[in-house]
Amino acid sequence: MADNDRKRAPLKTRRPPVGASPGTLIADPAARRSELRLTLISPEKFKTIDNASIDELNAHCEKWPVVWLDCTGLANIQLIEEIGRIFNLHPLALEDVVNTGQRPKVDFFEDHAFVAMRMIDVTAHRYEQIAVFFGRNFVVTFQEREGDPFDPVRKRIAAAMPNRLRSRGADYLAYALIDAIVDSYFPPIEAASEVVDGIEDQMLNTPHKHQMRQLHELRRDANVLKGVLWPMRDALATLIRNDVPFVTAETKIFFNDTLDHSLRLIELVENQRDMLTGLIEMHLSLTQARTNDVISYLTIVSVIFMPLTFLVGVWGMNFEPESSPWNMPELKTYYGYPAALLFMLVVAVGLVAFFKWKKWL
Repeated sequence: MADNDRKRAPLKTRRPPVGASPGTLIADPAARRSELRLTLISPEKFKTIDNASIDELNAHCEKWPVVWLDCTGLANIQLIEEIGRIFNLHPLALEDVVNTGQRPKVDFFEDHAFVAMRMIDVTAHRYEQIAVFFGRNFVVTFQEREGDPFDPVRKRIAAAMPNRLRSRGADYLAYALIDAIVDSYFPPIEAASEVVDGIEDQMLNTPHKHQMRQLHELRRDANVLKGVLWPMRDALATLIRNDVPFVTAETKIFFNDTLDHSLRLIELVENQRDMLTGLIEMHLSLTQARTNDVISYLTIVSVIFMPLTFLVGVWGMNFEPESSPWNMPELKTYYGYPAALLFMLVVAVGLVAFFKWKKWL
């Protein structure tokens, strides 16, 4: 949002073909190559395996208290199906993973939960879907491409003891990841607020046409954010309300804090939308007022020149003074021309003084 000269990619939802069986997985032709990153977590230690394979996943997933599998890229449908088989993920949820652009939501199944979220990719100026599955001892995340807000979580996992992320269960790790996604909205929204404040200051000095375009682009971004944040709030509320065995009461307290963050984001976006609407109206008013000022000045100039034009027109008539003493005898006056200019000057100055007295100028 901070960069108004570049447009964010619109939110688009891919759907399976009409009549396809529920749970059918069809890869997007533009999807990125799938890569796995496996993080194995215990209270005493952790281990990260980049470019992990299914064999490595099978070899380690039963030996560690918490397993976090991060799949980047959704092109390999066979790999995604195999991950679903290993962790017993519901096929309808996997279908939502592949068909990106889902509305933020939470679905509960027998032994795991599925959370679909939207993430802002500030660098690429687009929104991406992140899917999070978690159960008693595992967390699985699916991303459309590289780049996520999870680096702080990875650093906390690698930090020295005592380490809350390593000592708690998979539900707390899922909370940390979801909280990182929600908090990643604060920097671009706050940056957009600074841009709005700057435009307001510029408008109060001198309104320009390009400011209106910036305001409309910012309001469009705010509308898109509103469409993302409200469902996200509902999803987090659903996550807190439901009682499932793999989410502890203590972790729900932390999820409630994330819900508060989402409410704060909604307030910021709503305030920003209201301010943008007000600025657009103010820009229109300032532009109209400026146009009225120009018209007023032009009208005053025209009124000043109207009597002067009349006098010039009268004195410019081609009557012969010698034919009759009534035919413009002032034309023979020795100081006639300077007197005429002086008279017209007096008329113009008098009109200007009258307009100032009436506070029209």
